[in-house]
Amino acid sequence: MNIMIAYDGSRNARLALAQTITMFRDLKPVITLVAVAENPRDITSGNEDLFQQEVAELKEHLAEALGVCEQEQISAESMLLEGDARKMLLYAAEKKIHPDMLVIARHSNEPDGGFIARSLTYFVDELDYMTFGSVSSFLARRIQCPLLILPSR
Repeated sequence: MNIMIAYDGSRNARLALAQTITMFRDLKPVITLVAVAENPRDITSGNEDLFQQEVAELKEHLAEALGVCEQEQISAESMLLEGDARKMLLYAAEKKIHPDMLVIARHSNEPDGGFIARSLTYFVDELDYMTFGSVSSFLARRIQCPLLILPSR
């Protein structure tokens, strides 16, 4: 089984990796971790520095995740792309990897918050969907393989 995981090194992405390993270990999956560095909108030295810092951090996160997979005896590889995360994840899935399943973690600003934080997160998610769409809603409407969206905890 070929599983692609959208991976940015966040707490939720690490949880998604752990849950994926737990759920699919018996199927001996090959996991491809895909990270996307978003290009700065304008090219200034400050933005370029921030972009290079983001790339370096994503490389570190991918290396750590590959280490987790190796420790768990799961076959894994990584891919680092540049551009709009939604479009690049769709591109990677449909043109490069052709996974049997795509796994993404749903993000929230307060994953451990109480009722008010969850309510605010829900409102922001709905507003995000109505205005420019979140990564998960974008992919859910377009991806041609099964999509597993793991909630934040």
